[in-house]
Amino acid sequence: MTLLAINFAIGLATGIIMEFEFGTNWSNYSWIVGDIFGAPLAIEGLMAFFMESTFFAVMFFGWDKVSKKMHLLSTWLVAIGSNLSALWILIANGWMQHPVGMHFNPDTARNEMENFAEVIFNPNAVSKFLHTVSSGYVLASLFVIGISAWYLLKKRDVMFAKRSMIVAASFGLITSLFLLNSGDESAFQVAQQQPMKLAAMEGLYKGESRAGIIAIGLLNNEKNLGDDKDAFDFKVEIPNALSFLGYHSLSAFVPGIEDMLYGNKEHQIMSVKEKMTQGKLAVSALKNYKDAKRAGDHEKAQQALEVFEKNQPYMGYGYLEKPEDAVPNVALSFYSFHTMVGLGTWFLLLFIIVLYFAMINEIEHKRWVLYAALFTIPLGYVAQEAGWIVAEAGRQPWAIQDLLPVGMAASNVASTSVMITFWLFAILFTGLLIAEIKIMLKQIKIGPEGEH
Repeated sequence: MTLLAINFAIGLATGIIMEFEFGTNWSNYSWIVGDIFGAPLAIEGLMAFFMESTFFAVMFFGWDKVSKKMHLLSTWLVAIGSNLSALWILIANGWMQHPVGMHFNPDTARNEMENFAEVIFNPNAVSKFLHTVSSGYVLASLFVIGISAWYLLKKRDVMFAKRSMIVAASFGLITSLFLLNSGDESAFQVAQQQPMKLAAMEGLYKGESRAGIIAIGLLNNEKNLGDDKDAFDFKVEIPNALSFLGYHSLSAFVPGIEDMLYGNKEHQIMSVKEKMTQGKLAVSALKNYKDAKRAGDHEKAQQALEVFEKNQPYMGYGYLEKPEDAVPNVALSFYSFHTMVGLGTWFLLLFIIVLYFAMINEIEHKRWVLYAALFTIPLGYVAQEAGWIVAEAGRQPWAIQDLLPVGMAASNVASTSVMITFWLFAILFTGLLIAEIKIMLKQIKIGPEGEH
């Protein structure tokens, strides 16, 4: 609980900064979609954050001040509140990945919410919540197992450590299996709503039927869009797996990066250039509509509005400078995705190994397992960050998928100001990280109270 409290404090310090960024760094974004994006974040603060913060104080300081039942209730409310926080934040993030339940108002140039339930039950948001939270459970299990392994290596707090390992390995194994299932659903949602991201995750340049998943691969650095060079210098592929993962059919066609960039008439895929043309028509028509409204020319305004509504689904593409801008960083997406999957497979195996040796009461004698568990702690964080790189870098150039490019979402702030604040926060957070690690190591060495 002490280690949780340290992480909780650092989380508050870093999380609050992100809230302010919507006004300082992303004011255009906040203006255009604030009516929708702001709602789940406001609910998160009112419903979840205050609940977990209040009862965290009772849980942490209330050992000798409240009854055991009240303390247990407070512990559960902290856990529930933390998960509710994740729910509302990931509903907001899921909407950015797959915007639903809203309507663009040409008079205000803002997206306005039409269906709150559609935003909440957005399939992308649901799969993202389940996958992110279960990955957090896996990381927590790795953390507990690793610290417990250190105690066993030091031959101290043995019973406490062994019990902790059994609980954490059991919980980690269950949540790892759930993580696999939620990952499958998440990949399915990406295939339906963000096919360019899926293609980048697998380094798939040319679409294929019965497409396979790359188990291990090395991208060809000389590969360029539109050439005939192989995408990989080396690869080990699982046949048909990508078609099944993305479309639940072994024979499904999976569009590649070039299919979506240049178009594919056979599979009725529009090129980015065509989308850009329609997008520019929408942007121009919106300007004409507003000008005509100001001039009082209702007939011209109506004509412009009709042109806008016809082309509005591709308005975001009208802000791209060239078609290639619609392609994310393939290497970053590919290696991040495969790092996440590879480490997730290792975590599942580790939970099985630890649980087996703990159950037969041999875990303290298996030093190789203990060292593996200890050094896997940082890998849990690496896997989570790799997953978020896939989620966010993989959907570039979009702040909101297909609607708002990142460049249009940013505030009109001088790059010098951004650089200065970036480095100030980098220095501050690095200092906090060092302090956090030092405090945590100190608490780990102290160990559980009353054990020795």
